[in-house]
Amino acid sequence: MTNNEDFTDEVGHNHFASSDQTPLRKDAFDKTDDEKIELIKKNVEDILTTLGMDLMDDSLKGTPNRVAKMFVKEIFGGLNPNKKPSSSTFENKYKYNEMLVEKNITVYSTCEHHLLPIVGRAHVAYISKGTVVGLSKMNRIVDYYAKRPQVQERLTIQIVKELQKVLNTDDVACIIDAKHLCVNSRGIRDIESSTVTAEFGGKFKEEATKKEFIEYIKLDTNF
Repeated sequence: MTNNEDFTDEVGHNHFASSDQTPLRKDAFDKTDDEKIELIKKNVEDILTTLGMDLMDDSLKGTPNRVAKMFVKEIFGGLNPNKKPSSSTFENKYKYNEMLVEKNITVYSTCEHHLLPIVGRAHVAYISKGTVVGLSKMNRIVDYYAKRPQVQERLTIQIVKELQKVLNTDDVACIIDAKHLCVNSRGIRDIESSTVTAEFGGKFKEEATKKEFIEYIKLDTNF
């Protein structure tokens, strides 16, 4: 293995992110979804055949097509900018000036180093500077950025940056607690560990505000 291969392999095994932007080529959207599905289908067929699987078996016949559709339409659908959720904002007419927290948002993502699932919860908060956003839109933003090959640190940053842009305020924060199956099911195979990442903007960098956010997350909401 060359030095460059050693480096890229080390980056992958240690789950480093190269940037807070998803690494996409300029021609990423030159092909239609249907064209991508056909190409991926053939690639999955090649992988399974190389592994020695009999694709004539009834159980495996549809697998390449199912995997290709899943990649393009579902688990990597967040790569497509056309699927970005519209985030309509509203005037904060009721003058709510305290912290708003949306906690326990389900996160389903995919580790970009081994293409294995990342499963966990996101907790998102903001302090309005005149505008508010629908609660479901916060969930949709998390889901959009999660549905792509990801690194948890990047996902956390992208969620905060998007909400800062939508709400026109720096006062946004996000904490994600998630399990990575590339750690839990392979390599060290530690099924108990989880990864926690945080991004704090604006007032959330202040210790008192940060502490308040974390205390909200700890509240028991099992109604």
